[in-house]
Amino acid sequence: EVLVQEVGRLAKRHQQYGAQPAHYDLVGKVLLETLAEGLGEQWTEQLSNAWATAYALLANAMIDAQQQAAA
Repeated sequence: EVLVQEVGRLAKRHQQYGAQPAHYDLVGKVLLETLAEGLGEQWTEQLSNAWATAYALLANAMIDAQQQAAA
């Protein structure tokens, strides 16, 4: 519950910055590319999938919270 509340606050701040739902896909792609480059050989498919899943959950929660705040 605490995490959901914090994601809601974070989403509201992002909305004030002008973040749009479409931006989250690009940010996620760049995040994964940056992690892959930084970790080199330590970056595995399993790690990539875990990060992609975690980011998608967070991004979707933020998008939902932004849309609820706008409504």
